[in-house]
Amino acid sequence: MTGLLELHDVSLSFKGVRALNALSFSVAKGEICALIGPNGAGKSSLLNVINGVYRADAGDIVFDGLRFEAIHPQKTAHLGIGRTFQHNALFRRLSVRENVLAGLSRHGNASFLENIFRLGRDGAERLGFLARAERTMSFLGLDHHAGKIVSTLPYGLQKRVDLARALVAGPKLLLLDEPMAGMNQEEKGAMSRVIREVNRVFGSTVVLIEHDVGIVLNLASHVVVLDYGRKLADGAPDEVRKNPDVIAAYLGMVH
Repeated sequence: MTGLLELHDVSLSFKGVRALNALSFSVAKGEICALIGPNGAGKSSLLNVINGVYRADAGDIVFDGLRFEAIHPQKTAHLGIGRTFQHNALFRRLSVRENVLAGLSRHGNASFLENIFRLGRDGAERLGFLARAERTMSFLGLDHHAGKIVSTLPYGLQKRVDLARALVAGPKLLLLDEPMAGMNQEEKGAMSRVIREVNRVFGSTVVLIEHDVGIVLNLASHVVVLDYGRKLADGAPDEVRKNPDVIAAYLGMVH
């Protein structure tokens, strides 16, 4: 099993309840991998282990050749792992531009506050960061909203801001926690196209959580099905669709 990201027998428990159970799979460089499963299956917990928010009880992770059992979130950002969250963890009173700049706060010499409020010790660094933020916002269709306060934007645009903040540093791996949650079918279709373009243009490998199986089967090249912390299926969308264990567990929901 080789890939940009490899998980080897990763387990995680909370107060004796097993959230992840000896989970192993690999994500190849350049692919879009979807994690599906019911609420409580361990999907968000898995992303939290990969980017260092949680420390696994057992097992290890290999990312781009580096093996670790536990890692600090700041280190994962430097290694090239970007992350969005199920519930937008945005700075709601700051502008779109300022939120996107926050995605670079772990990559420079000046602090987040120095960069945001123009107190930076390094003017050249700030100009470089601004240029990267502008390019990312333009790519995601946010350039006309750059100066707007995030809390005033529709939910779908806020999701794009969250994605822009994760993308601006040019991550090798993007972890997207329900990027289409709360969206209607038209909005989901638009976000699917954005994710596909991010994968194609930026070359970022994507691991995403999504409950809409129809969207997943059309977007992802690789699907991992979780069921109460264990891996139920792992393969191409057509393989997963026909997997009898998946059909039995989800009562045909993947048809």
